[in-house]
Amino acid sequence: MPKKTASYQQKVLDSIHTTGSDVYKDIIKNKLPHISMPLRALTNVTYDEKVGYFELLGKEKGRTLTASTIKTFAQTLRMLAFANEVVKTGDMATKREVYYVSKNWGEAKFDEQPESDTVMDDIEAMLEVNREQLGFYPEEKGGDVAGKLIVYDKDPDTGEEIKIDCTKFGSGAYSVPSSVEDLRFETKAEFILAIETAGMFQRLTSHGYWKKANCILVSLGGVPTRSCRRFIRRLCDEMKIPCYVFTDGDPYGWLNIYRTLKVGSGNAAHINKYFCVPQAKFFGITTQDILDYKLPTHPLKDVDIKRVKDGMKNDPFVMHFKQWQKALTDLVALKKRAEQQALATHGLNFVISDYLPAKLENPKTWLP
Repeated sequence: MPKKTASYQQKVLDSIHTTGSDVYKDIIKNKLPHISMPLRALTNVTYDEKVGYFELLGKEKGRTLTASTIKTFAQTLRMLAFANEVVKTGDMATKREVYYVSKNWGEAKFDEQPESDTVMDDIEAMLEVNREQLGFYPEEKGGDVAGKLIVYDKDPDTGEEIKIDCTKFGSGAYSVPSSVEDLRFETKAEFILAIETAGMFQRLTSHGYWKKANCILVSLGGVPTRSCRRFIRRLCDEMKIPCYVFTDGDPYGWLNIYRTLKVGSGNAAHINKYFCVPQAKFFGITTQDILDYKLPTHPLKDVDIKRVKDGMKNDPFVMHFKQWQKALTDLVALKKRAEQQALATHGLNFVISDYLPAKLENPKTWLP
């Protein structure tokens, strides 16, 4: 992902102006203005293990000015104009702020934020940039980090470099910022352990697991944010260390959290190459773990079974790996799911003393 330099800002502005100019030319020629963008869905992606992430197949959807599309068309153009203003001034706006700014757009205003978010995603795909490069940022945190990592950031007022030692936060942790492109890293850690739940992250942090295992702990907090995924990707690429992902043993942890981190999503296929971590390996609760460790379980819900069926039928990542097909089939046959915290049935720190060391010693238990 290019840094937000003046030259790159100009490229973004040029893309916005080209789109606006094309619409204007259609109007001058008495033609119905038309804009097109990639179809953002699993049906329009392909997965190649050598590439490492979902790529677009090339299907597009169009938006032509008609009686039924006039509002969405106007909203798209107004948001393009607003993005143009934000990029030109070097400012930023949260996704929520963009929604409220639209209240000044008359009949083109958004009624709910999901409408605003969808148009923003369409523009991102249409211009082949990511929304951060348009100056639009999410509200959510990027993720928490603890362990053997030095992060170099910059003071926003002076521009001076700030050294942040992720081992010096006591019982707390370093929070990944919304933009990570200007960060610099130093580490002698052997791997990154990305953890689904904040509770498990806190347990491992409070007991200094990162010292014992010489690693960096990252709390994903569910499906990881873009900034969290980008942070991990940069660490893997620049520090040449692997990433192991520790989630619950359920379809959501596997197909939503892990799959999104490793190869991206169909909805964001146009920017997956920046925000996924192809080096990631699955290190979490498997069906075999549930059996071997006799873990307390919960029954699979209808939504879990539906997610498995959808993955087996439509997900290029699942269809590529027989290991994942077997894992999902075995879980449905077991009709049960287990959480990370279920390991506490053997003792609060069993995860530190037994489970994680056993995983590290036996890569055959990992999934691709």
